[in-house]
Amino acid sequence: MKIIVFGATGNTGKRLLAQGIKMGHEMTAFVRNSEKLYAQLSEHSAMHVKVIVDDIMDPVSVAKALAHQDAAIIAAGHAGQGDEFVRIVDNIISQCEIQPSFSGRVWIMGGAGLLDIPYTEFIGNNLPGFPPEYRNHNRNFERLQQTHLDWSIMCPGTMINSIEQPDEVRLYATAETLPIPIPETIKDFSEADIAGYLFSRFQELNVAYEDVAAFMLDHLELEGAFARKRVGLAYDHDHKDR
Repeated sequence: MKIIVFGATGNTGKRLLAQGIKMGHEMTAFVRNSEKLYAQLSEHSAMHVKVIVDDIMDPVSVAKALAHQDAAIIAAGHAGQGDEFVRIVDNIISQCEIQPSFSGRVWIMGGAGLLDIPYTEFIGNNLPGFPPEYRNHNRNFERLQQTHLDWSIMCPGTMINSIEQPDEVRLYATAETLPIPIPETIKDFSEADIAGYLFSRFQELNVAYEDVAAFMLDHLELEGAFARKRVGLAYDHDHKDR
């Protein structure tokens, strides 16, 4: 499969490249700084990556880069960039929509605050105490809902460097909702109390960058299980069917 990664030198992007190469995909890296990219790649990996150095805000450059790609993964930018982050995502999505030789499978990065809180009508990003910049993920999600593309939005908690997990621990994924057990009694909480409760549980949402990257690469098929959905990830330590 031909996969382009925008933001390929970031913590998630560089892992997407390395794992994609190992899986036998044809990987393209869209970056601002090729020196940084080559410093991160092994000699073997560097031989197997097509590198495009250009302006991610230039519609023509992005459209050209998307030609004949089977999937695009947007790992560029972050919510703290505000309007710039939203413009980055909008530009890439817009070019995906109009590039006739792009197949239409897109992953973008969000955060756990985008996921539905079971038994309530809320998502975390809209609750008191959540950083207001997180709502830029809401704006990107709204943009995706307007497109005909086959997309998914990855919504992890805090991403961390690779960690050793016991053999029996597995990655647990959810569509649309938080991937940790939530008691039904939360429906009786105030908004502030719901927020406080979630803050107390956020460590359970820590997930390794490598696992986030692997999950996206494992779900690139069109009309798959997570098409047009928000995706939550956590480690299931309890071996319980949820």
